[in-house]
Amino acid sequence: MTLQQLKYAVAVADTKNITEAARRVFISQPSLTASLHELENEMGISIFSRTNKGVSITNEGDDFLAHARQILEQAALLEEKYKGGGGIKPIFSVSCQHYSFAVTAFVDVINEFGGADYDFTLRETQTHEIIEDVARLKSEVGVLYMSGKNEAVILKLLRKNNLVFEPLFTTPLHIFISETNPLAEKSIISLEDLKPYPYLTYEQGDFNSFYYGEEPLSAIDFECTKNIKVRDRATLFNLLIGLDGYTICSGVINHRLNGRNIISRPLDVKDKMTVGTITRKNMELSRYAKSYLSAIKKHVGTSKKTDPAIPL
Repeated sequence: MTLQQLKYAVAVADTKNITEAARRVFISQPSLTASLHELENEMGISIFSRTNKGVSITNEGDDFLAHARQILEQAALLEEKYKGGGGIKPIFSVSCQHYSFAVTAFVDVINEFGGADYDFTLRETQTHEIIEDVARLKSEVGVLYMSGKNEAVILKLLRKNNLVFEPLFTTPLHIFISETNPLAEKSIISLEDLKPYPYLTYEQGDFNSFYYGEEPLSAIDFECTKNIKVRDRATLFNLLIGLDGYTICSGVINHRLNGRNIISRPLDVKDKMTVGTITRKNMELSRYAKSYLSAIKKHVGTSKKTDPAIPL
């Protein structure tokens, strides 16, 4: 077993495609395939399952790759210390719901470790994909929320995938609206107030049920006849402004990244939501993941102290 073989295996795990992985590590596809077979034969396990649809990671492969990533991380640290920074290219990925503080923390990690050569990925994606990304080690950290209504389903999924949830903060529900929305004049918003306005939610693909939704209240929780689903945060914010729409959220927003024309107001309901991070159980995190978790806790704390719409 060599470090190069471990690097090949991780590349295949990240891309789920032999051809793309070979391109990433600059070798031919036959050479990569042969190297993986040698590694699996030496270890006595099947790391990958190969089908006509691509490559998937086996259960024993999940555990092997977790250790492989740790070994590559330690090798990079050794080379950085004794060879003056010529180590393995830093690789780190985060999958998250659409939270500006998650992006701000990611920026901090790049500023700390990026240097001249790195490969970092931030995926603002659907809830089910966040869980799958972390379970399959496509991302080292995930960021999502739980509430009293989806907690049982999400926790069951996390346990099934050997993941753990660490809360960042718990907050009453808020809405995001444009500063020009007529509701901006109110200090607290009722469900009745929302009826005339379009409700914007993030589309969840094949898992478009309430339990996977990014919004703690679904349209069935109150009478909502104007519903718009979107895929990205920029589109949602544009529609908040252009259509006087709203979305239900934590209320935490980074005005430096998102501007001051989107504001939050507390919602007059008893429900609360808890935003937190998910990681693989019993897995030693890389220095990038540790730095990210530290940064996201810092930015959440700062937002809650400085934004008057965020309850202490």
